[in-house]
Amino acid sequence: MHFDAQTARNHMPKGLVALMDQAQGAINTEANAAAPEGVARRTFLKAAAASGFALGAYPLVAAAQGAGDAATPAGLKPFEQPSAFVRIDTDGTVTVTINRLDFGQGVQTGLPMILAEELDADWAKVRSVHGDANPAYADPAFGMHLTGGSNSLKNSYTQYRELGARTRAMLVSAAAAQWGVDASTLRTNAGFVVGPGGKKLSYGALAEAAMQQPVPEKITLKDPKQFRIIGKPTGRLDAQAKSSGQQDYGIDVRLPGMLTAVVARPPVFGAKVKSLDDSAAKAIKGVKAVLRVPTDRGGEGVAIIAEGYWPAKQGRDALKVEWDTAGVEKADTAQLLTQYRALAQQTGAIAIPADVAPLANAPQKISAEFTFPYLAHAPMEPLNCTVKLDGDKAELWMGTQMPGLDAMAAAKVLGLQPQNIKVHTQMAGGGFGRRAIPTSDYVVEACGVAKAARTAGITAPVRTLWSREDDIKGGYYRPMHVHRAEIGFDAQGNILAWDHVIVGQSILKGSPFEAFMVKNGVDATAVEGMKEPYKIPMRLSVHHPQVNVPVLWWRSVGSTHTAYAMETLLDEVARATEQDPVAYRLRLMGDKHPRHKAALQLAVDQSGYGKKKLAAGRAWGVAVHESFSSVVAYVVEASVSKDGTPKLHSVTAGVHCNLAVNPKSVEAQVQGAALMGLSMCLPGAAITLKDGVVEQSNFGDFAVPRITDMPQVVVHIVPSAEPPTGMGEPGLPPLAPAFANAVARLTGKTPRELPFKVA
Repeated sequence: MHFDAQTARNHMPKGLVALMDQAQGAINTEANAAAPEGVARRTFLKAAAASGFALGAYPLVAAAQGAGDAATPAGLKPFEQPSAFVRIDTDGTVTVTINRLDFGQGVQTGLPMILAEELDADWAKVRSVHGDANPAYADPAFGMHLTGGSNSLKNSYTQYRELGARTRAMLVSAAAAQWGVDASTLRTNAGFVVGPGGKKLSYGALAEAAMQQPVPEKITLKDPKQFRIIGKPTGRLDAQAKSSGQQDYGIDVRLPGMLTAVVARPPVFGAKVKSLDDSAAKAIKGVKAVLRVPTDRGGEGVAIIAEGYWPAKQGRDALKVEWDTAGVEKADTAQLLTQYRALAQQTGAIAIPADVAPLANAPQKISAEFTFPYLAHAPMEPLNCTVKLDGDKAELWMGTQMPGLDAMAAAKVLGLQPQNIKVHTQMAGGGFGRRAIPTSDYVVEACGVAKAARTAGITAPVRTLWSREDDIKGGYYRPMHVHRAEIGFDAQGNILAWDHVIVGQSILKGSPFEAFMVKNGVDATAVEGMKEPYKIPMRLSVHHPQVNVPVLWWRSVGSTHTAYAMETLLDEVARATEQDPVAYRLRLMGDKHPRHKAALQLAVDQSGYGKKKLAAGRAWGVAVHESFSSVVAYVVEASVSKDGTPKLHSVTAGVHCNLAVNPKSVEAQVQGAALMGLSMCLPGAAITLKDGVVEQSNFGDFAVPRITDMPQVVVHIVPSAEPPTGMGEPGLPPLAPAFANAVARLTGKTPRELPFKVA
């Protein structure tokens, strides 16, 4: 299979290219060694289905030994594995296997649209299913199983187009053989091969014969002008199941005889059980076992295994546990804030060098400090993992963004061979990064529970469930950050010098990605989104303190805080020099960054910015930001009530994501991301710790937006035929700064702290 690696590199987030290069070197070495003589490194394999036709693409990929996720389990050769990306049944149904997790972003529709376009399938007969940890389903650019970084459509666009085109060519060849005509005289349309005189053969009727055709090495892809599926607003394939309550998620898995476990975890990360009285728990009807089990970060917890969630929870509530917190750091956010502020006064590890001497004599200056709290992912479906042990084999059911990595972690915990771990990827009810954990924490824990249960004589499958409270208290948060900026500029708004310091934990520290994405002491994810696209002399430095709080990427990663600092500070310079914030941004972009300009101008034009008269007490707010190779600009309308409460009324988005495969999905992702960006602004949207204990536990004390908070969000997309870029995350970063800039125009003061403080 051909994949345009250079195109992928051009659209990757900065900082990830090094990871790909390192991983690809190991991929090439291992793949070439594994391939049998005469077999190309990337080979198409065919396999007969019970009826119909299946075509699979098997890139021989394996992650670098130090990169954590093994696309190919040790000792297992990918060309030995049964797999298929597209299956055509005799009734014409086309089933497309997606190589990603769908957890709301719509790839279960988007990827089939791409394949169906080149296949010339009848869209009404297209279905989709999740792949698993099979090496065939590794990301073709990274060589590892991964749903993240808004890479799904971006990295698999060419892959799925070629799959569709090759399948179509084989169907045409089969029809040509049956009719005794030259294949070049045939065409395809909506699930049929059309021959001379208008005679037709359905894809279903041709499926078996197509199976016997050689897979073409060279194919011709459609000109985008010919697209009839790609680029058209399309309803999602899972919409009916989800809207009718029939969609199953990982939490809904039911197996014969299955038991349910909940775990009492230590209140301080890494603590252990000092003493345990489980007599009351064992007395609860339905409780089968109470077991001490390992938990994340070297801690220890107590698992209650029962006949259902409710008796398991009651059993946990009845436990009397004394925790041993000696020897573990007890993080306190109030103390951390003091420490971070002190660090921010010092230059850290240099991420971007620049001369800041002109600050001393700058005509005008801005000194600013920003604080950003820890944030929980809090997906609607809490974490869960079901484990079934059967001799030297195991099966796992969960919604995972990294099935290969999780399978390897499970194998290690269970003491099994990696090839004996079967992962059933389930639809997930959200995740925002929480289901892509380098430590595989919740999977490792579930396997530890299942292993302990087996030792205790329990042979039934065990489903480990997290409650909402477990999820919010359970760790892996967006890191807390402090930014300090010193900016010198003249009366025309020319930036003479900009000294910027970021303080916050590294999310890559100790992860498999550290070796590739932490350079010179700088975590690339912590600084992404700084400086660009503006031509400014910025010195950027970073401090990464180590704290006993598990941290992880959170939707849009570093851009959750860098976009806010950049876009509010630029707006402040524009106000100080009495310049229009849109014109000022365009000026700082110079003669480059056409995608940024197009997105910003589209949002401006569609919103009526500068032309429409706003209602009394309202103001415009503007922000534009690129993340994951896509640009989103927002023009918002906001007000501030008499008691100082900010209110967001409307949002107009200008989006440049190159080709929008499904404009409906782009619209949905931007609207959802805007809402999540709004969540960062609302009072109560913070995770705090005192004496090592997370103080929040549910939506009553970790605020999320309600329907009354949701503004009108109208999305406009810049037309483009270039290969698509990511859209799962880019809608989030510019929302909060656009809102803050509107508030600043009303109050004269930029909010420097998230969430916003009500006066």
